[in-house]
Amino acid sequence: QGRLVESGGGFVQPGGSLRLSCAASGIIFSVNDMSWYRQAPGEQRDLVATITSRGRANYTDDVKGRFIISRDNTKNTVDLQMNSLKPEDTAIYYCHARRTNTGSTSWGQGTQVTVAS
Repeated sequence: QGRLVESGGGFVQPGGSLRLSCAASGIIFSVNDMSWYRQAPGEQRDLVATITSRGRANYTDDVKGRFIISRDNTKNTVDLQMNSLKPEDTAIYYCHARRTNTGSTSWGQGTQVTVAS
């Protein structure tokens, strides 16, 4: 099982931007689909965006057009650029890895994002 460490969370006003980053170790990064999930207080953990091992990105409708997921297989990192943030984007954001051939998964510890005036 790998280790995923998120960074970049914080406090931002509505309309602002944040960039989250996840650094992976202990996994063969290039054969993992990488995702960002989020969990608001009292809510379930929901998928936000995925970038496949081949670089294909998919987004939930809530963030489509505002968030951009990207990966760097040379640095073993996956980023989430979040623009036009809304209060409803407030949550703990988690990095997730899923190995494509075995299905084994890893989670990060999460990073808090708060969007408020």
